[in-house]
Amino acid sequence: MTPPTVTMTGNFRVPVPHNEPDRPFAPGSSEADSVRAEIKRVENEVRDLPHVVAGVRAFTGETMDVVAPHRHSHVLGRIPLADATVTTSAIEAALRAQHDWSRTPWWDRAAIFLRAGDLAAGKYRDELVATTMLGQSKTFHQAEIDAACEVADFFRYNVFLAHQIYGDQPASLQGNFNLLDQRPLEGFVLAVTPFNFTAIGANLPSTPALMGNTVVWKPSEKAALSSDVVMRLLEEAGLPAGVINLVHGSGKDVSATAVAHPEFAGLNFTGSTQVFRSLWKSVAENLDSYRSFPRLVGETGGKNAVVVHPSADYDAVKTALIRSSFEYQGQKCSASSRAYIPRSMWDRLRDDMVETVRTLRVGDVTSHETFVAAVIDEAALRRMERAFQRASQLDSHRLLVGGEVHADEGWFVEPTVYETTDPHAFTLSEEFFGPLLTVFVYDDAKWAETLPLVDSASPYALTLSVFSSDRAAIEQALDVLRNAAGMTYVNDKPTGALMGQVSFGGGRASGTNDKTGSRLSLQRWLSGRFVRETLAPATDWAYPYLDRSF
Repeated sequence: MTPPTVTMTGNFRVPVPHNEPDRPFAPGSSEADSVRAEIKRVENEVRDLPHVVAGVRAFTGETMDVVAPHRHSHVLGRIPLADATVTTSAIEAALRAQHDWSRTPWWDRAAIFLRAGDLAAGKYRDELVATTMLGQSKTFHQAEIDAACEVADFFRYNVFLAHQIYGDQPASLQGNFNLLDQRPLEGFVLAVTPFNFTAIGANLPSTPALMGNTVVWKPSEKAALSSDVVMRLLEEAGLPAGVINLVHGSGKDVSATAVAHPEFAGLNFTGSTQVFRSLWKSVAENLDSYRSFPRLVGETGGKNAVVVHPSADYDAVKTALIRSSFEYQGQKCSASSRAYIPRSMWDRLRDDMVETVRTLRVGDVTSHETFVAAVIDEAALRRMERAFQRASQLDSHRLLVGGEVHADEGWFVEPTVYETTDPHAFTLSEEFFGPLLTVFVYDDAKWAETLPLVDSASPYALTLSVFSSDRAAIEQALDVLRNAAGMTYVNDKPTGALMGQVSFGGGRASGTNDKTGSRLSLQRWLSGRFVRETLAPATDWAYPYLDRSF
């Protein structure tokens, strides 16, 4: 049966979304040539990337260069750094826009974001891909699935989810009319977005905005190039001035000003656990000054495991480890960075993995030969360098491949694999956000004993993969590791969540698990009000049981 193309909410029709297909970018293909032309255009100019407050672009004060991580001498743009005055003006703009936007019918708001989805998949597609490749050092494939496909998916699927929320109304008995008024939060929302996904940068401010909130958006300065494109795209889609206000600069400084404001209503955050905990503490310190309790939503990284049973398919395991550990230089929150592999498989897989990793080309993102590009900046490179030095000093660790950094032209880190005999090693616990995989080898007979080690080794609980052809082993792993991840993949890599299929989010030190890509995520930005209208109100105070003859 052909699926319906629309669904109904009252009298309003909303398109049923489908995941935006990615282009393959084969060498010499039309899409590769088209994006290469856009890359050349972007490379040949130094863009001023201003704040956007109440629809007005401002470029004043201290500035910062935006460079290409794989060629860090190449300046792509400049951003102004917001001070407290700029941040406060963005907050005030959001508050001025709040009344009218919160009362704009949801279907009118939805139409704006549906158009934004089509603009991302169409007119702005190549520019989104090109700026993401250059500014965030992503390959053709990684930029396409992020900046084109997932950006479009977020806009389209969020509208579809919103129509379900607004259509969920209470029953009314004869004589009554009941209504659930899905109000936005009272105040403004601060959205703080990371460098690694253009789609996250598009989604975190737009989800609260879709639900009627107004937003101050602080994108990562490392993603300023693509964030500027997202902002222009939203404006062309019809987003009113002041609904989303973009400010560049220090996340610490912008957040301090926002969190101290009495109209602060919520935080939508993706970043480090340390920063999110710090923000949570700051909110607690200001709690008495707020009009209402703020909503805090955070996704804060992971230490994601691939857990392999002796019955697992060899080629599937190898492919998953290579892709999920080293594509985009391990800079995905869901990237695998630890693996638990039975000795019978590892004796064969070790040399095969080493040989394959050595063939992974590290270099410029615009080359079709590149699989691993640059990490985002020098701080990331030095963090990896320190991790390699620390691991190499341990008797429990054996370096199998990689372990070097190269900073002359770009921030390049070799894809690296360690083998460890210590199930409690720091390389199995700490997040490094780079191309580092550590393998713990267990005796085949100790599958059951290994699962609790996976659960306890790290404080994070974002993604997890279980590889097995034994159904009992799969069910055992799903039970023991039930709280070890917000997303568990069986016989697949732990990266690649898709809107409408797998909702992203994890618990423990990985965040509040509000499930981006689901109704749960959108519901967080609403505060319900029930309205009950009685059509024939009572006119006599006395109930029938009362004897009023006395």
